[in-house]
Order: sequence, then structure tokens, then C-alpha cells
Amino acid sequence: MLEFNTIAELRKALKAERSKGKTTAFVPTMGYFHDGHLTLMREAKKRADCVVVSIFVNPTQFGPNEDLDKYPRNLERDRSLAAKVGVDFIFIPTVDEIYPKGYSTYIDVEGITNALCGRQRPGHFRGVATVVTKLLNIVQPDIALFGEKDWQQLIVIKRLVSDLNMDVEIIGIPTVREPDGLAMSSRNSYLSAEERSAALVISKSLTLAANMVDRGEASASKIASALKELIEKEKAVKLEYLEICDPETFAPVEEIKADTLVAIAAWVGKARLIDNTIIRPKLENPGNLG
Repeated sequence: MLEFNTIAELRKALKAERSKGKTTAFVPTMGYFHDGHLTLMREAKKRADCVVVSIFVNPTQFGPNEDLDKYPRNLERDRSLAAKVGVDFIFIPTVDEIYPKGYSTYIDVEGITNALCGRQRPGHFRGVATVVTKLLNIVQPDIALFGEKDWQQLIVIKRLVSDLNMDVEIIGIPTVREPDGLAMSSRNSYLSAEERSAALVISKSLTLAANMVDRGEASASKIASALKELIEKEKAVKLEYLEICDPETFAPVEEIKADTLVAIAAWVGKARLIDNTIIRPKLENPGNLG
């Protein structure tokens, strides 16, 4: 595995790979790898000749009172894990490399960024869209892989790629979970043992939503009420939002007639956790969390 810290060096190496006719898969990350990240990398290995992984804790997607400075980091461990998976190139730029002095260009994806996490974190998706656009331009991959746990982020990225006519396929990979159902997240490292146990109510509530639909419940308000009642029993969990909405537009739905997104954000101690599932009005995938 080769490591690059500058855009020019990475571009030169990738140009050489493309000249040999090799395809490239890209996995952008903020580091502190868990098996969710490694699953993306393994899938990338299956789909392309050359795998590029970036590690960049992007300051423009953090608000003024968020956890930028405390976000977990362990580059030595990340390098080792990426190498074991078989990553070819790892890109670890500085903030100045991505946002040099005088930087003033940003990407706004309108509409769909006003819901869910975008409503709770003003400017977050402006930062996400900007850094992903820059990274895709730098790497110019054939495919790029993102986790479905960050469903809204995935949809935003698909939209910007379509709107900007980028020649890259964006692939969503199902959420990777711990054996007890907790969605893997770098921020899980913030949780105490008691908080981690309490956090399980988030995935349990998503399972409840899927089960209710499987039993024939179609009312979004009834499903939301049942989920909120379950979550509120865990005093350590503070619900930020629970939305039942269209999975592409994030418009609220009243009745489950087609694939519908159930999205949750909650605070557990110092950790802001998000999770989601797609519920379906048929019995094709009962209880499947996504």
C-alpha cells in the first residue's frame, strides 16, 4: 500500500494506473476505521483493479459547537487495517492541502439537504458536498462507495454527481452492524458501557417499524408513536428526530404505500448517533435493517 499526502502525487500515481487500463474504486472516509469502513474497502476490491481510500476529517462539515477537535483519530491503526484489506493507495491530506489559503468555493445541494440531519446541522451538507466533489475530482474513480447508514449523505452525493455530470458510479453499501444490532460508527467510541446498552433501542425501534409494517400497519403516525414510546423508555437516549419519509426526497409520508425511510438521530451521552431502515409494504424483506 502506498501513502500520499499531496494531490499532485496521488494524481500522478493514479494516472499511471489508468494508463495501464486499470479501473479505480474510491472509499472516502474520516478515518478511525471499523468494520463498516473495511466492508466498503473489501467490496471495492471486488469491483475494481485499484482501491483508493482517503482519510480526511473535513472541518467544513462540522458546526462551531460540534466534535471536530475530539473526533476519534488513530492513523497508525487505520494504515494497518487498510493494508490488511488490500488497499492500494491511501490518501491522507492536510487541511491546507484540501482548503488552501484563500479557498472560497463551496457546493450547495438544495432541497434535500433541508431535511433530517441537514435541518439539525446547518451547513453540514454544504461541507460534505464540497469535500466529496473535490475528492472525486482529485481521484477521478470509476466507482465510489458509501455506507447506507448515512442515507441522506448517500442521496445528496448521488444528486450532486448527477447534477454535475460526473463520470462516476456511486454505490451504497448496506449498514454494517454489531452482533447485537448497533450500527457501527466511529462515534460509538464515545459511549460508556451503560450508554452503549441504552443505544440499542435505536436499532430495536427500526426493527419494530419493519415488524409493524409486516403485520399490515400502514399509518406513519401510528408507527412513529410506537417507536417514540419505545425510545423514551431509555432515559439515556435523547431523541433528536424520528422521521418517516420518502427515501429520495425526504418528504414526510402519511401512509406506507411504497418503500419508505425511517430515519433516527439521537444523543446518547456525548455521542450523536444516526440510523435508518427502509420499510416496505410487502413481506419481501421482513425486519431487514438497511
